[in-house]
Amino acid sequence: MTDCLFCKIVRGEIPSKKAYEDDEVLVFHDIHPIAPVHLLLIPKAHVASLGECTAEHQSLLGKMLLMAPKLALEHGLDNGFRTMINTGPGGGQEVFHLHLHVFGGGDRIPKL
Repeated sequence: MTDCLFCKIVRGEIPSKKAYEDDEVLVFHDIHPIAPVHLLLIPKAHVASLGECTAEHQSLLGKMLLMAPKLALEHGLDNGFRTMINTGPGGGQEVFHLHLHVFGGGDRIPKL
């Protein structure tokens, strides 16, 4: 998708502060963090939302979820962290490219 913000980040058209990258996934720091550590894990292939995932995405989703605690620890979140996937307009999704938030640290984490 050519106009997708996260696809542009994957292609290097928009800079990001990368935390991890491989052939399938890119992880970068959120530009509007809600906590001292706030990472976004995205698939490099465009998938609009979790609601559009199928069985073919199972391995990718598992990989992203298993990466979350590893990345959290690498960024000093040894006391815990939160993950969040907003799905669709009613779920608060603003960028329509699947992304997993990993955030924590300090006392700025919003309570649900």
